[in-house]
Amino acid sequence: MRRRPFGWTGVQVPVVGQGTWYMERDGRARAVAALRAGLEAGMTHIDTAEMYGNGRVEEIVGEAIGDRRREVFLVSKVLPHNASFAGVLRACEGSLRRLRTDHLDVYLLHWPGSHPLEETIRAFERLVEEGKIRFWGVSNFDAGELDEALGIAGPRRLACNQVFYHLKERAIEHAVIPWCEVHTTAVAGYSPFGSGSFPSPASVGGRVLQEIAAARGATPHQVALAFLLRRDAV
Repeated sequence: MRRRPFGWTGVQVPVVGQGTWYMERDGRARAVAALRAGLEAGMTHIDTAEMYGNGRVEEIVGEAIGDRRREVFLVSKVLPHNASFAGVLRACEGSLRRLRTDHLDVYLLHWPGSHPLEETIRAFERLVEEGKIRFWGVSNFDAGELDEALGIAGPRRLACNQVFYHLKERAIEHAVIPWCEVHTTAVAGYSPFGSGSFPSPASVGGRVLQEIAAARGATPHQVALAFLLRRDAV
């Protein structure tokens, strides 16, 4: 699996990771098996969140990782309503317990909320000091919100912005990706196949994808991933 630096952190991370939203719906045994198959394929970047299955998905991820924790770049997310200073600390402890680990590689604010961002960032920095997280970041932030976080934390603190990104949803290319490129912040794109809206083979876009894929000896889904990964920040 090809790797690239995770923003300014310099950590080499696989370019394709494993998302876990709704994974609990397929049954625990099947979900654990899928994650372990992904690890065998080199997809050692695993993303989860306390929101997913009300914590059940974190438990599944913890079981799947087992004694391979050192191999995994593990990311989880705190819900905005838990993002007060004390709330972040409590939420992180819960995630660590469910994931069967003593630290996260990255801890993200799942989306902007009502708690002051300064409180959330202060809690993230406390967790870094305590060794419970290596880095912190955000998810679903626009460029203005990224500016706010930068103003609070200073440079080279915000490690990642996780955002919705696929062939039919490219709004982040206008301002968010350029912001992240300037500040060497990793962009983690989620739902790269569009959450069920991947171009149909009968559509114009689908036919174009098929033509490109055939010329390259690839599949349409591989072409879609390659397109999203054409910029080094992603």
